[in-house]
Amino acid sequence: MAEKIARQENDFNNQQWLYEITPKRKLISFNFDEIWRYRDLLMLFVKRDIVTYYKQTVLGPLWFLIQPLLTSVIQFVIFNKIAQIESDGINYFLFALAGNTLWFYFSDCFKSTSDTFKTNQNIFGKVYFPRVIMPISITISNLLKFGIQFLFFICMMAYFIMQGKAVMPNWEIVFTPILLILMALISLGFGMIISSMTTKYRDLTFLIGFGVQLYMYLTPVVYPTSLVVKKLKPYGYENLVYLNPLTSIFEFFKYSYLGKGEFTTFGLVYSVVFSIVIFLLGLIVFNRTEKNFIDTV
Repeated sequence: MAEKIARQENDFNNQQWLYEITPKRKLISFNFDEIWRYRDLLMLFVKRDIVTYYKQTVLGPLWFLIQPLLTSVIQFVIFNKIAQIESDGINYFLFALAGNTLWFYFSDCFKSTSDTFKTNQNIFGKVYFPRVIMPISITISNLLKFGIQFLFFICMMAYFIMQGKAVMPNWEIVFTPILLILMALISLGFGMIISSMTTKYRDLTFLIGFGVQLYMYLTPVVYPTSLVVKKLKPYGYENLVYLNPLTSIFEFFKYSYLGKGEFTTFGLVYSVVFSIVIFLLGLIVFNRTEKNFIDTV
């Protein structure tokens, strides 16, 4: 009898488990196999984010068009008509619409990702699944909103081309998916870092909205980079503008679709390297925090 029990215990210890949940994890852990196993859950979160965004609203998805339209009109009046800010010879409304189309995707991903632990603490505390699925689902669901706004931008661009305006899209538009990936990585990296820090320091929650607004004015959304370069060139600091990783991304996008943009090879390479580094850093902080965040959130 004792031998039988010992044999059963030995068989139990040697058997191969299908799944293993453990708090031990590498410094940089991005288990694609595990994420793939939970792909149905990932799509469920994506669907949830899309549906709840405009649920019980009168206009529904039309809000996706109203936001960039009204924002671009207001910016056109304030920054172009009143402040007299130029836009490299391009109609300022279209210029601002191009910047806002990209900016809304980045800001929405960043703000939603930065609140991951706090918003989903009830789910995280009850059942196990790869926590990184949550911020990934946010970047994917926001692609629908970006797609609607992007189509609106394309329609407006086509209208201005038919009106004979100085708009010259070129073949570099094929790099648009890469630009989106870079912005997604930057927003994920920053968002996961902030989300991890807000589990202990709630003050950061109040600074996120304010910080995003300030960051918009550091990014060439309502003004061309050429204007900043022109102002800083006499002092020899014109390259400082490219320290913002979004600068080259936005300028390359405007160059691809509008035919005007101020970017350098250094700026593009810097943006690529920065996006990868900040994403890996955010993943490290996120993985370290998810082990015990439920005790502090």
